[in-house]
Amino acid sequence: MTSINTNTAAMTALQSLQSINSSLEDTQSRISTGYRVSEAQDNAAYWSIATTMRSDNQAMSAVVDSLGIGAATVDAAYTGLNAAKDVLSEIKAKLTTATSDGVDKGKVQEEITALQNQLKTISDSASFSGQNWLSNTDATTTKQIVSSISRDAAGSLGVGAIDVNINSLRLYSADAGILDKTIDIAQFEGALGSATVETSAINFANANDKISFTVSQNGDAARTVEITQATLASAGLSDTTIRSNADLKAVYEQALSDAGIDGIEVSIDATDSLSFSSLESFKVTNAATTGTSAITVASMGLVATDTTASATGTFSTSVEDIDLNTLTTGQESAQIQAYIKVVDEALSQVTTAAASIGAVQNRIDLQQEFVSKLMDTVSEGVGSLVDADMTEESTRLKALQTQQQLGVQALSIANNSSQSLLSLFR
Repeated sequence: MTSINTNTAAMTALQSLQSINSSLEDTQSRISTGYRVSEAQDNAAYWSIATTMRSDNQAMSAVVDSLGIGAATVDAAYTGLNAAKDVLSEIKAKLTTATSDGVDKGKVQEEITALQNQLKTISDSASFSGQNWLSNTDATTTKQIVSSISRDAAGSLGVGAIDVNINSLRLYSADAGILDKTIDIAQFEGALGSATVETSAINFANANDKISFTVSQNGDAARTVEITQATLASAGLSDTTIRSNADLKAVYEQALSDAGIDGIEVSIDATDSLSFSSLESFKVTNAATTGTSAITVASMGLVATDTTASATGTFSTSVEDIDLNTLTTGQESAQIQAYIKVVDEALSQVTTAAASIGAVQNRIDLQQEFVSKLMDTVSEGVGSLVDADMTEESTRLKALQTQQQLGVQALSIANNSSQSLLSLFR
């Protein structure tokens, strides 16, 4: 039946054209946005995943910024520690120079004071964006550098951080830092025996006269110390006879020096008691005499039994308090040696702190590289879910445009078909 009220062909052609137009709009949207899934209605599951991961990627971008700030702060601390290490080495060298006879210790102290001031300047300047880990009195001992974010199976977001213990890095911290805290150096003394020099002179009358003993420091291999006529001559004695405690002290100092033993002080008190003292543990063994003259171990202030030094106290000071102008008369050498050990201990702690911060630097570098690669991976993953294939979409666009033209033509033909009925009424 032919009807002018219901044009089935036109209705079919219109529906087809509307479908083509809808598909064409979708394709044009994908081409213009670059997304296959740009709204939740396109694919709710993929859109939800993509939205969450894009948000996480933005958060990771903030993590990258945090790592950058953290890296700069750590670099500032490392630069300060490295500079402090060099200055401490300079102070140690100046103190070593001060141990030499004839050196103006006041002038040396002026140089050391300048270096001490430089250490304070380094500590105060090693900061970034207001963060100074080397000159810090905060109660907080741990600093955190945001380094990662993670999402568990339940969808909960977690933030990870690199913890840095700055307590061991502080150079100055209200008398608790490496350079302003008191460092204790143990002192050791070995009471050897009583000399009889004051009542009976000791005469190395024969060329074969010799007294010998061994000294071991810090458990190292023992060194043999020998006293002969040559030792007395090198010690400045006028002949082969030791006539006083001062002569005996000079002879022992010369003998220890000839044996290559440093850091042992010789003293003889008012009761003629001979003792060695040092900032290192030591042991005196195998005291014996040989030769024609009747020189005994006891007459030289030694004992036949082995003597192990015992800790008698500590020498305490800080690097910032080192002052060669306050040396105790008669103990200058021992105190300078103690200063050297204090600086050496501080140098060891600074080196350890620099190594620790170097490990943090390495971890930050690794984390920065990892986060950068992770962001790329997430972007690729999101793209595979929601990005449009432009090659495919351009091909589809051409096909749909052709279909649209054909649909318009078909609809036009269907609408014109009823016009043929007019000829029946002519």
